[in-house]
Amino acid sequence: MARNKKHKTRAIVAGYVEKVNARIFERYQKEITDMIRGYQGLYALYKRDKLYYVGLARNLKGRIRHHLKDRHQGEWTHFSLYVIKRAGHIKELESLLLRIAYPKGNSIKGKLKNSINLLPKLKKQVKRKIKEDFDELFKGVPSPGKKKKAKIKKTGERSLQGYFAHGKVIYVNYKGKEYKAWVYRNGKIKLNGNFFDSPSLAGLAITKKQTMNGWRFWKYKDKNGELVYIDRLRK
Repeated sequence: MARNKKHKTRAIVAGYVEKVNARIFERYQKEITDMIRGYQGLYALYKRDKLYYVGLARNLKGRIRHHLKDRHQGEWTHFSLYVIKRAGHIKELESLLLRIAYPKGNSIKGKLKNSINLLPKLKKQVKRKIKEDFDELFKGVPSPGKKKKAKIKKTGERSLQGYFAHGKVIYVNYKGKEYKAWVYRNGKIKLNGNFFDSPSLAGLAITKKQTMNGWRFWKYKDKNGELVYIDRLRK
């Protein structure tokens, strides 16, 4: 029975030299460039042990010689070189290194063309997982019941519109508790942050009853400062 041959992965990097002193390149440029003749690659410049710059080595001799005299002069002491077999990936590899290392000497950030930013997908999956974990942690735990708001029936009752030209405070004492409401010029009554169209509707919000006569429930202060039922206004 024939044995299955183990698949051999093709290497992307054909050869490399790392952390070589810059003076070697100054003195032996030809020997270094002859080693990679016909190939492309990536090179990295270091200031001692710290990465300073990453670039493409399509013309290694020209590039390094340029860096010995341009704005990078004196900023690097060592260099590394990586010969790449698959030239189609070389630009993408450079971009990847730039995004990972953020070398001080590079002024641009690597672009990953035709690549999808997976962050939105990750956020969506994490959000879904958080919900699943939350539901699992609190499975079977009863939720606090929501308070049911009393249903207040609308009435055809006349509003207080026209009775208080400058607005007015109305009062009521119900089961030993004092309540105050403000009547606007348009007749709207504001009670505890809510608005009501008539005295009865405002009163039902306090008593929680089904029906009532709000005109015989609320009081206002007359010109003598005495509390009287608002029903007096209709007479």
